[in-house]
Formats: sequence, C-alpha cells, structure tokens
Amino acid sequence: MSSLNIAVLSGGISHEREVSLRSGRRVADALTARGHNVTIIDPDANLFATLKNLNPDVVWPALHGSSGEDGAVLDLLHAAGYNYVGPSASAARLAWSKPVAKTLVSRAGVRTAPSITVAREAFRELGAGSVLELIASELGNHVVVKPASGGSAQGVSIVTKAEDLPRAMVDAFTYHDVALVEKFIAGTEVAVTVTDGASGATALPAVEIVPLDGVYSFEARYNAGETTFFVPARVSDEIAEKISAAAVTAHDTLGLSQLSRIDLIVDEAGEPWFLEANALPGLTETSSAPLAIEASGVDLGQLYEALARAAAN
Repeated sequence: MSSLNIAVLSGGISHEREVSLRSGRRVADALTARGHNVTIIDPDANLFATLKNLNPDVVWPALHGSSGEDGAVLDLLHAAGYNYVGPSASAARLAWSKPVAKTLVSRAGVRTAPSITVAREAFRELGAGSVLELIASELGNHVVVKPASGGSAQGVSIVTKAEDLPRAMVDAFTYHDVALVEKFIAGTEVAVTVTDGASGATALPAVEIVPLDGVYSFEARYNAGETTFFVPARVSDEIAEKISAAAVTAHDTLGLSQLSRIDLIVDEAGEPWFLEANALPGLTETSSAPLAIEASGVDLGQLYEALARAAAN
C-alpha cells in the first residue's frame, strides 16, 4: 500500500497541552515507523493555512482538553473538508459533557452514580451553605467532585468529610463553570479502550488502575511509576464480559467512533459503573489505551495505520 501524508495535531492551549504534545509525538513516531509521512502541527491561528499547504490525506487530532475533545476543532476540520481520525464533533460534545454523557449512558442501561450538577452562578446566588447542605443530605459526605467538562482528573477531588466539600467545589469551578458531584462508588477502577472495525465496536482488554497513593490524579496518570496497571484487569471472565459490554454500550450510545476510552468503576458485586467517556483518549507512554492495544496482541503502529487509512477513505 502507498504511504499516507498525515498531519498530527497536538499541543494547543488547553490545560492538557503537555499531555497532548506527548500523545502526538507517540502517534507520529508509530506512524512514521510504518512508512508514512507525518507532520506534527501545534494548532494556532495559522492552522488551516498550514493544512492547506500540506494537503494531508488525513488529520489525526491528538488534542486533549477544550477545543479538542469538545468537538470545536473537529467541526472546523469537517467544514474545511479534511478527513480525520476520531468521532463526529457532535459525538465529541456529548462525551465532553460529563452530566450529558451520564444521562445518556444511564438511559442505555449502564449504571451511573447518583449525582447533582451545580453551576457556579447557582452556587453563589442560592447560597453556598444551603447548596452544600442539600448535596450532603442527598449524596452523603463521601462524594467525588469534578468539573462538568475536562480530562486528566484536573479539578477532581474525593471528599470524605463535609468540611472538605467547599474547597472541592472551588477546585472544580477553577476548571469549569459547572461542577458535577457524584456519590462515591467504592471498587476497582478500569479503563476500557474501544475500537471500531468492520463488525462494529470491540472492547479491548480492560486496564485495571492502581495508583500508589490511592487516587488516580493528574500526577498519577502521567508520571511514570505513580500507578500500577494490570492488563487484563484482575477480574473473572464473567465480570470482564460485563465490563466490555458496558464500555461498548457507552461508546455506541454516545456515537463515538474509531478509538475511545471508557472509564468505569467495578463495585464489590462485580457490577460496572460508568464514570466518563473519552472521545480522543491519551496515547502517551503512561496512558491506558496503548497498554490495552498491546495486550490485545495488536501492534500499535499497525492499529494507528488502520485507523488512519479508514479515516482517509
């Protein structure tokens, strides 16, 4: 087969810029090793002029955070007529909003934790004290607070005491004007990479995530040695099937395509609970998606090439 001219977009100006740069470099290296012509582009005001001069066969958006995962860049790439690896912009937007994704996936039959969504404006106007009291009465004191949109666990807090909830809300509001507060579900955290093929969506082996300090924080995700990964996850075949089914359901329900990552918690009874979906998953050296791909017996470069060729056609 002939080689492809591929533009990899990485960097940008989101809070996850450095992660995006690392993902882009790894994708570019894998595709170059397969004999393709790869150009890495850090999106800026000259992006579309650069793409016009390059005239790529396909664009690979290795972008994380806002403007990448929220569908904005994908919308523009589609409008400009470029083939790209990844979901439609509308699907990316559904996954990017955690409250929306939870609602849709829950309606599709996958468990999601009880939650309350709070806008910064309402938090102020209705009185922080009364809002916090309502949250505690509904969800208890053991909760997870996170920005309604965002990735890499930025702005996410696990709260076990009522006095820690105000600070957690402030941290979440630092990254988004809306916070999602969920009842804490104890269990094993797993990440499931889902790929699309001729026969539909397929879940790769689940990656079990065990952070050394117990919290899968930004540092635990991207600093080597901070987290232990078990691939496949240390669960029975029956539970593994439930995990895979839940991940594929979330992937299909949100309209994701080609490559996604679905994060789940498996409770003590072996039931998976949906946490969030990632339309453009991290592909760094410490990301779970490459681990899952390798555990499935597929070469990273071979899969990335297949995805690029499918998008180019």
